[in-house]
Amino acid sequence: MILSFACKETEKIWQGCRSRKLPSDIQERALRKLRQLDASNNLDDLRNPPGNCLEALVGDRQGQYSVRITKQWRLCFIWQNNSAYCVEIFDYH
Repeated sequence: MILSFACKETEKIWQGCRSRKLPSDIQERALRKLRQLDASNNLDDLRNPPGNCLEALVGDRQGQYSVRITKQWRLCFIWQNNSAYCVEIFDYH
C-alpha cells in the first residue's frame, strides 16, 4: 500500500492526472507500476514480472528501492511495515 509521496508530480499520476513535468510517454506505464506497488503486500510481490527489475539502492538513496519504468525512469520508494513511503518517479540518468 502506498502511504506517502515524495513529490507532487508522482501523486498527480497516482490520482489519474497528467503531469507537465514528466514525459507523457511514461505516465501510463508509471501509473501501472504505482498500482502494482499499491497492491503489493511484500517486496517479493514486486519481483514479478522480472522486467520490474526491483533493486535495493545504494549511495545517497540507501534504504530505498526502485522498480524500473523504462531504461531511464524509475519508481523509487522506502519499504517499511509492508507499505511504500516517499514514492517518487525519478530520472535515473
